[in-house]
Amino acid sequence: MVAIIQTVAFQVIDALPIEVQVQVSSGLPSVAIVGLPDKAVAESRERVRAALSSIGLALPPKKITVNLSPADRQKEGSHFDLPIALGLLVALEAISAEDVENYVVLGELALDGRLSDVSGVLPSALMAASLEKGIICPAKNGSEAAWAQDIQVLAAPDLISLINHLKGKQVLSPPEPSLAPTNQNCPDIQDIKGQESAKRALEIAAAGGHNLLMQGPPGAGKSMLAARLPGLLPPLSPQEALEVTMVHSIAGQLTQGKLLQERPFRDPHHSASLPALVGGGAKAKPGEISLAHHGVLFLDELPEFASNTLETLRQPLETGRIMISRASAHVTYPARFQLIAAMNPCRCGHIDDAGRACSRAPKCALDYQTKLSGPLLDRIDLNIFVPAVMASDLSSAQTGEASEAIAKRVKIARQRQENRYHALEEGKIVGLTNASLPVKHLEKIAAPDEKGRSILNQAADKFKLSARGYHRILRVARTLADLEGSETVRYHHVAEAINYRQMATIPQAA
Repeated sequence: MVAIIQTVAFQVIDALPIEVQVQVSSGLPSVAIVGLPDKAVAESRERVRAALSSIGLALPPKKITVNLSPADRQKEGSHFDLPIALGLLVALEAISAEDVENYVVLGELALDGRLSDVSGVLPSALMAASLEKGIICPAKNGSEAAWAQDIQVLAAPDLISLINHLKGKQVLSPPEPSLAPTNQNCPDIQDIKGQESAKRALEIAAAGGHNLLMQGPPGAGKSMLAARLPGLLPPLSPQEALEVTMVHSIAGQLTQGKLLQERPFRDPHHSASLPALVGGGAKAKPGEISLAHHGVLFLDELPEFASNTLETLRQPLETGRIMISRASAHVTYPARFQLIAAMNPCRCGHIDDAGRACSRAPKCALDYQTKLSGPLLDRIDLNIFVPAVMASDLSSAQTGEASEAIAKRVKIARQRQENRYHALEEGKIVGLTNASLPVKHLEKIAAPDEKGRSILNQAADKFKLSARGYHRILRVARTLADLEGSETVRYHHVAEAINYRQMATIPQAA
């Protein structure tokens, strides 16, 4: 007899159907797992043996063969434990095949029979729904699986309770879908004294999803400004939340299987390796840029990142995805993120202060900034200089606008964009903003008035703008018009967008 249990293998954020075929036959006592298992899958034999022993069931002294079909696809992860265990139980006639034939099964077994949570349950549940099957998973992943509506979810805390449920001796309560809590302690932008022009740029970046680079001396508030951006952004739409949660589920970074509501904010240290930032490694896992999908990637001390690491950002900034090619895998992860970066003007950070600048000034500033390539900077829409805060601003009792007030304007501007792009073919793309507007629609959506077009053409000739730079100015101008509530992109919108386009001018030491 061959017992067949349905489970999954993961390819990027998609779950692919896998059959676990278990056969118990005469021969020397052994347990063989075939079908390209990795180390974690091969070790399942010991976890399954111990878990079955904990419920009083010993493996028979026979030859046991477990085949993971299709056999030519690499199988990775500990979630194969539970389907292998259920396959053995069916083969040993401890449970009926009919009890599990309509389920997709995944879960890791502890030695005492408990079910430990695993990654990738949400995409597995969606695949099960497409096959018109239910899903069996650990109890800790139950709320995650429940987001795939109209399927039966069996979320068991341990193996014995699952067997009792299948035999009708116990009833497992269906899990309820749950949402991750919102961050109520997000810092408010009104805590920052002064820096009104930087706050204006941050609002524009939030409204249009634009990339932003802030330069300034140490202590000017660049990191503080970036930390307050999440408080200005609108919450994830239902479809965006599903995409983001699936990426985090595959990466094993979901908390108790709860659906994410807020846009991710990822701020890796500048010592992060290339695989850590863009993804990859031995198992081609998602990197920081994919974990920032539909959210913000904040890179502090931008020139301190390795040059080859920064250059890999060029493709995802344009396409919204990252293709990872390794000898063992070729995968593509979603990576439609908003880049916010901060940097000092030079390594010492005091190029504008002759008394504090290093002996290599001003050459040190030029050397430091040349670590950033022209093609990378060309993909950044807003470049601003953040000066040191004046003492009069720090001592002033006056406070600026609160994040809540700015967030309302951002939400209205984003709603205008959503309504505008709904009728477009690209409106099917999740999270389409002015920053990601396809070029073919720019002339229709962001065409400036006659005076605006004239000044844009003059700027393109004077500053030798690339076609990308030209189009990005139009996108920022469209966002400025949306914040103002204007249907037409006017002269002053284009002028302000041009002002943000050029690399921030750094004051030189006297």
